[in-house]
Amino acid sequence: MWLNPEEVLLKNALKLWVTERSNDFFLLQRRRGHGESTGRITGLLVGALDTVLDSNARVTPFRILLQVPGSQISWVIASGAAIEEVNKHWDWLVHNLLHSLSVFENKEDVASFVKGKVKGLIAEEVRGRQAAQEEDPEKFREALLKFELHFGLPSSEKLVTYYSCCCWKGRVPRQGFLYLSINHMAFYSFLLGKEVKFVIPWAEVTRLERVSTGLMTEAIRVNTRQRQREFSMFLNLDEAFRVIGQLADIALRRLLDSEGLELDRVLQQPARINKRILEEQALREYVLALFRLPHGERLHEVASCSVWTPHARCHTAGTLYTTDSYLCFSSREEGNCTLLIPLSEVLSIEKAENTSLLPNPVIVSIRTKKAFQLIELHDRDELVESLNSRLRSLQWKQSMFRSKKDGKRSMRSPTPYYTFYYDTGYSDEEDIEEQVLRNTVNSEALMTAFHQNQPGTNGNKSMEQVKERLWEDHFSEFGRGVHMFRTEKIQRLVAMGIPESLRGELWMTLSDASSELESHQGYYTSLVQKSMGHSNLATEEIERDLHRSLPDHPAFQNPTGIAALRRVLTAYAHRNPKIGYCQSMNILASVLLLYAKEEEAFWLLVAVCERMLPDYFNRRVIGAQVDQSVFEELIRERLPELAEHVPDLSSLSSVSLSWFLTLFLSVLPFHSAVCVVDCFFFHGIKAIFQLGLAVLEANAAQLSTSTDDGQALMILTSFLDQVGSEESSRPPSSPPAAEEGSSSNADLPTVGHTNITNLINESYEKFGDLTVRQIERLRCRHRIQVLQAHEDTTKENSLRLVTPDVSIPPENLADVYDLFKTEHFITLYWGDSSSAAAAEAAAWHYSDSGRSYMERQYRLDRPQFKSLYGLLVPWPGGSNQHTDTMANRTFTLLDQDHDNLVTFREFAGWLDTLYCEELNEKIRLLYRLHIPPALTESEDDPALIKSPLLSSNRPLYVNLPSENLATTVVPGVESEVKDYQEQLKQMLQDLAKEKEKDVEKPLPFMTQREFIQFCKTLYSMFHGDPEENDLFQAIATVTSLVLQIGEAGHRGHSSGSEVTGQEEVKGAQPSQMTAEGSGSEASREGDVSSMAEREWTVSYAQILASLLTEQSLVNFFEKPVDLSAKITEAKEKQYHQRAGLLTLQQGTS
Repeated sequence: MWLNPEEVLLKNALKLWVTERSNDFFLLQRRRGHGESTGRITGLLVGALDTVLDSNARVTPFRILLQVPGSQISWVIASGAAIEEVNKHWDWLVHNLLHSLSVFENKEDVASFVKGKVKGLIAEEVRGRQAAQEEDPEKFREALLKFELHFGLPSSEKLVTYYSCCCWKGRVPRQGFLYLSINHMAFYSFLLGKEVKFVIPWAEVTRLERVSTGLMTEAIRVNTRQRQREFSMFLNLDEAFRVIGQLADIALRRLLDSEGLELDRVLQQPARINKRILEEQALREYVLALFRLPHGERLHEVASCSVWTPHARCHTAGTLYTTDSYLCFSSREEGNCTLLIPLSEVLSIEKAENTSLLPNPVIVSIRTKKAFQLIELHDRDELVESLNSRLRSLQWKQSMFRSKKDGKRSMRSPTPYYTFYYDTGYSDEEDIEEQVLRNTVNSEALMTAFHQNQPGTNGNKSMEQVKERLWEDHFSEFGRGVHMFRTEKIQRLVAMGIPESLRGELWMTLSDASSELESHQGYYTSLVQKSMGHSNLATEEIERDLHRSLPDHPAFQNPTGIAALRRVLTAYAHRNPKIGYCQSMNILASVLLLYAKEEEAFWLLVAVCERMLPDYFNRRVIGAQVDQSVFEELIRERLPELAEHVPDLSSLSSVSLSWFLTLFLSVLPFHSAVCVVDCFFFHGIKAIFQLGLAVLEANAAQLSTSTDDGQALMILTSFLDQVGSEESSRPPSSPPAAEEGSSSNADLPTVGHTNITNLINESYEKFGDLTVRQIERLRCRHRIQVLQAHEDTTKENSLRLVTPDVSIPPENLADVYDLFKTEHFITLYWGDSSSAAAAEAAAWHYSDSGRSYMERQYRLDRPQFKSLYGLLVPWPGGSNQHTDTMANRTFTLLDQDHDNLVTFREFAGWLDTLYCEELNEKIRLLYRLHIPPALTESEDDPALIKSPLLSSNRPLYVNLPSENLATTVVPGVESEVKDYQEQLKQMLQDLAKEKEKDVEKPLPFMTQREFIQFCKTLYSMFHGDPEENDLFQAIATVTSLVLQIGEAGHRGHSSGSEVTGQEEVKGAQPSQMTAEGSGSEASREGDVSSMAEREWTVSYAQILASLLTEQSLVNFFEKPVDLSAKITEAKEKQYHQRAGLLTLQQGTS
């Protein structure tokens, strides 16, 4: 074990210890006399001394010393009772420290560095042992105190774990501690009087990788948009890398717009995340991916055991995983033997008699009168009790469901819902037939009614019969149904292609969609009835793509097939509105309908979209892009020669995107592609990765010589077009342009022809070692890159929208965007974001308000805006109270649509006025901040005066009656919908024109109360300026002048001037959200506003003219302010200022 470095004299050490191994800096020594044959007097004396000493003072027989060349003093840094234990420590020192120590010029620094490293390792070992006992380790509490002390983050920033490691600065390592919290990674080092510390938000991490370069044996490289950091010398680098990747992935999915990448409920509560939770979550995600279980399943028990495998006539060792609804078993070597038992199929779980041959056996009996035997289960009693508890609960739910179902069935009419449709022609009453087909569920697979006519069908039939016999033999040996043993033998059968008569059944079995169907009887029928007749964006896209789905197949040249496809896609869009409908779902659903009954096809689609291809089918196909990024890394790893010749692999991944989205259905001949779908249902996404690599390897030579993306696309397309199968050994109805061989024998392939079975088998042989665990770990890392790439695209689009409207330099505008986004994140990190989140949710709910997605990406509420206001406003604010008041007014002014949120476009426009506009525009902004709606009756409550949600100059948002949506669309309603949409478009265009006109309209007059507030603001702005005295004198002069102008206008204005003034005010009225402090047509009727209009007022033009008379004021407003310096200062202050403010808020709440 590692020891706190203890000083010893080398001279004395040589008398009692024998050096076994040594180098320039370390010695491995053995206690003299230990392990030696008796007879040596020195060894006997030392052995006697050690025996006489009590247990606390005894010395372990092996130790490691740190020695500094030229010094007589050394330090004991490790010891052990066995040579194997000490050798492990020695190897770690040699591999991780020895090469780095040569960097130090001062040998004393070597001792400090190594001692610091060893102390860090000791702390980590102690914490690890205590954490294993589920206690709160004392060392962890110390680390937490240091974390809060060093970095000053709020107490709500939960520390998850920490590691002793080195951070490299060039070729110089800095020994310290890496702290990992829920939102940040932070490093602290204090060595030789020099302190190094920094904080990296997970939201800024763009890439994680393991590297091995230079002096570092292996290190973790963390890339951000600004720089990269490298950390090495971890005690357990694998664990550290996994935890860093998990925390970054979780934070990005929680903070960024991940478009449907839902987190587990535990991870949605950052305060609950700790190292144990992360380990459990990683294991849970692996189990869900390995067995392709529903994402709602919770992992309960994990136990080592052995299962009796009748086909092998022995017990197979592996691991048992139990979830809410499943018993799952996987052999030690992933993929050799897998077993999935739904609890809904289980009759009983019982303990059997314990014997020496069968220790701790458990018998699991299922409905098909079969039983599974598990042995060598630790904690068998607790496991069986827990499983039986869940089994009883599930059986009770099933019995309740059946009783309700039977009750409903007795009340229904005896007319069956399912109807057979085998007609391939069109009837005369086509409209009536179409209406019936829209709402009638097919009870058979479409392939039973619609066959693609192909020559050579006799040979195909004989091949089908051979396959059917092989599968029947397999069922008799391995079982039939979801709970059959899945081994390498079934892999070979699947690679040959599943026979058509069994394809639908086996797809349901291998994907376990059959369990979902069993537990949701009648669900699809009711969903079809609810969804048909609704019209929305998803149904419009579905209608557009219906006739593009396998257009060459006779099943989809007929109303029956089209109607079935419409029902399945519409029902799924209704079930899962987050996904709705995405392109490529139509192709997949078409193939499913050919081989499975309609209801089965629906549940297969559910399995693919929600379990087997998670996050693939959303607006930005993030899941598919993540797998493309993973695919690129696998190409570099598995096909290095191709990667060397094609440095930009993104061109290949752009071609392969359709392979993953459509499971090769869009690129391979039909019968070959269906074989790929067979493999996909057996092996999941792993099969697509393997086949993709095999395709690239087969074309590696040609791809290496290709000159552009188009040529690479042609090479791959022509290769895939020639991939055939036994069923398509003769040309299909629309064959590829290739010569046909004289026979269908696979031994005489056509020139340029590749058999799909051979290609699949080759992919398993060469790339079958790819495991689900590897894929999941790669996905976790590459999801970070994909989400950050989307974030960069969002930023670019947002800046492109705003840049034409402002004069801020592009580099400064990009920095302002980063500040804006960081402010949003800081509240998500530590603030009480309930009000902001509610406002954001309400604003996003009405997403058709005319704003683009980019404009809605990040928005700030009032507290967030006030924080940024204080950091970026160019003028000193005087008292904090007045600065807060001005920030409130500015927010109210910018919040033009009254949703309590400010967009980046509005924020950038305000900042542009302050830093880049002319003097008159700056004064205009100040003027507007001191009249309604910015200035309210009570400054203490900025929200006292609120505009109504609907104003006379805005279009009224009207929802169509829900009854119209629920009924079948008729021509009249359809025209009304179109007219309504046109009306909305026209209203939005009118609004845009009104906004353009607003700039030209004169501003309302300012009252005396408002002018006094204006003067207060000017006085506060000049506080602390070098020309403060001159400015105060100037503003006093201007104030006096404006007061005189107002008095003169109040006492002696003529009726003509009054009318003129009222007309000006009326012209300005439509541009204002409220009528406070401004004239209106009601003033002619003698109401309160008419009285106010006859009081003291001044105009914007009068105030501007008065200010221009004082050169010092002109110089002040025209003086350029360095926005870059202000942004740099804001970046340094933003975290600590907001952290302190939020800590105060939490302390007082």
